[in-house]
Amino acid sequence: MCGITGFTGKEEALPFLMQGLEKLEYRGYDSAGVTLVDKNGLYTIKTKGRLKDLENLLTNQEHSQTTGIGHTRWATHGVPSNLNSHPHTNADNTISIVHNGIIENYQAIKEELQRQGYPFVSQTDSEVIVHLIDYYNQGDLVQALQKAVRYLEGSFALCVVSTQCPDQIIVAKKESPMILGKSDQGTFCASDIPAVLAYTKDILSLEDGQIAILKPEDIQVLDFQGEVQAQNWSHVPYDLQAAQKGGYDTFMEKEIHEQPYVIKETLRGRLGVSDVVLPELDLAKIDWKMIERVYFIACGTAYNASMYAQDLFRTWMPKMPSFALAASEFRYGDYYVDENTICIFVSQSGETADTLAALNLAKEQRAHTISVVNVLDSSLARKSEVTLYTCAGPEIAVASTKAYTTQLVLLVCLVLGLVQHWKETIPQIQEIVKDLDRMPEIIETILKEDSTLQEYAQLLKDKHDAYFIGRRLDYYSVAEGALKLKEISYVHADAYMAGELKHGPIALIEPGTVVVALATQEEVAAKTISNIEETMARGATVILITFQNQDTSKFDRVIRIPSIHPLLTAIPAAVLLQMFAYHAACIKGCDVDKPRNLAKSVTVE
Repeated sequence: MCGITGFTGKEEALPFLMQGLEKLEYRGYDSAGVTLVDKNGLYTIKTKGRLKDLENLLTNQEHSQTTGIGHTRWATHGVPSNLNSHPHTNADNTISIVHNGIIENYQAIKEELQRQGYPFVSQTDSEVIVHLIDYYNQGDLVQALQKAVRYLEGSFALCVVSTQCPDQIIVAKKESPMILGKSDQGTFCASDIPAVLAYTKDILSLEDGQIAILKPEDIQVLDFQGEVQAQNWSHVPYDLQAAQKGGYDTFMEKEIHEQPYVIKETLRGRLGVSDVVLPELDLAKIDWKMIERVYFIACGTAYNASMYAQDLFRTWMPKMPSFALAASEFRYGDYYVDENTICIFVSQSGETADTLAALNLAKEQRAHTISVVNVLDSSLARKSEVTLYTCAGPEIAVASTKAYTTQLVLLVCLVLGLVQHWKETIPQIQEIVKDLDRMPEIIETILKEDSTLQEYAQLLKDKHDAYFIGRRLDYYSVAEGALKLKEISYVHADAYMAGELKHGPIALIEPGTVVVALATQEEVAAKTISNIEETMARGATVILITFQNQDTSKFDRVIRIPSIHPLLTAIPAAVLLQMFAYHAACIKGCDVDKPRNLAKSVTVE
């Protein structure tokens, strides 16, 4: 999710690189760097911090090179630092690369390269790429890259420059975006369209398994085997602001549609055939036989994810006491914590004040601490005994969407991993792992319901209240759905356990009241349907989200979730409810990306 720029042409490369990186700042980053190349060698400068810090380092210097690559990094492997910043160069400073994506097997490649005598100076997965290219380089850089990419498992968008061919950039792509462009001044590449709009609106999107050779007046595209590929150029019909949003109207809408990709990245390397792969837990100094209780602790949206995780844990580990708690309550609730306790903290930013205070309290009581975080080297990550990272990338919109669903999928993996350490049997484990692996394509299917949800959201146009109901795991889904609607549309939305309706809340139902109901858990679906019918008898307008085989003949507005293990339905349901809230907010004319009174990271109590 980082920024890449590259330029080779008839004029200085640095202005293109820097303006492009500036246009990509909205993606978020923690360091920045460039490599410029000419016949005299490579000139690489990089730094932890902002683009302004890089600009300060580049001032009062001549930069006449006409070929170069640039990068803004969002850390995934290795803390933000000068050494971990991109670009990365080989030992004799003849090859330099920038990389977006995740190399799953980097550790194995690194160990082999170290045996061959290659020195490593960073903690990143990316550095293996430049040394691997160097290892295969026999005078033809393209062939060396073709050989190197065969060994790279994971996702990558790569730019390579070398003193061998100082007027060329070699680009490769697999499952991470890369676009190409050209003008009278030269040819160029970037990880996203905004970086090139000042130079052209005609772009070529590189396909998976393709390599491009950029020369000052020409672009050639090959596949990984070296066969020349056809080039299908397209015209960008929108301006810079729209381009930063990927052509979507808002960042929130863009981030909703990024979920198949970020879920795939979060699960990358985590799934076996009938188990999950969590080496972080294997390294933890936990005597699993001594653990007596588990707490899931978080705030806001992350708390809803924690309630879901706690329910899964209770399902698979019924003999182990477990609790989901709001961090603000954990701090003052006198909950029993000792060295036989595991506390699991969930946060997008890793800087949430209440969650950090709860972590400090847990550590004072000698508890084992595990964090699920989206930001590398955040305070929560640094202070936890074990850290698992979601790969949502930066979220620009205040209301969390992709960070939430990546928390859900990683928490499923974490709970499975914990249960594995206790050697408990998990029913239908192969089906669960298989459906987790399918989750990106399931979410792609869910996103096709967008127009239906836009239609249903019209029901809230003149409404001030809405009610969400569900049972069991569906309750946690509707709790998040109601929160999302409140956050961005300012519609008063309450979530209830469906069975609790008759104990008071049903008094609120009147003709025209909008009720959003989830019935995805087959063992309680019939009871939920009965509760829904009670609201309809009092005039409620119902939107029902349910599984494929449920009888819905009495309902006018129904969305069915694709076939999936019932314990995983919360993930596609979350996306549906995000889209519903988004369209309701748009219909009411709200500022979707910046809802009133809210901040992205709550760093005060």
